Amino acid sequence: MSKTKWVIDPTHSEVTFKVKHMMISSVSGHFTKYNGSVETNGSDFKDSTIKVEIDVDSISTKNEDRDNHLKSDDFFNAESFPTISFSSKSFNGSKLVGDLTIRDVTKEITLNVDFNGIATDPYGQTKAGMEVTGEINRKDYGLSWSAVTEAGNVVVSDKVKLIVEAQFIKQ
Repeated sequence: MSKTKWVIDPTHSEVTFKVKHMMISSVSGHFTKYNGSVETNGSDFKDSTIKVEIDVDSISTKNEDRDNHLKSDDFFNAESFPTISFSSKSFNGSKLVGDLTIRDVTKEITLNVDFNGIATDPYGQTKAGMEVTGEINRKDYGLSWSAVTEAGNVVVSDKVKLIVEAQFIKQ
């Protein structure tokens, strides 16, 4: 079987996350700079190899002070650890297993995938789309800053929801 390479289309993709704030609401954020590739056997994405790199410095939560705090050593330490990476180990079409590395800590995670199919755009490019979701514990990766409000609520939840809308272009 011949291998097919796909690269992420950043204009039609999003890398986002949600975390509970004070345990009463969620704050969303996203990364604006990332790259990703998939290597498939033919057009079947099962058992493909998926690699993603995210530029930590591109984090955006629509609040500059919060973004700067997230880039600091309390969280990502973007200066020392500028990249978040993911490398797949297996993909059965609905479950994606791989190694996620944040702050030089690598943990195996399992993500849910809704593969939305393959289509040809008006310009003749073949594209594939998928939605990837999952959850991690931020403290597993050394993102351990914490505070408690006067009422006893945790300021930032340990659980972080991951949501990736990815569109790939066949090479």
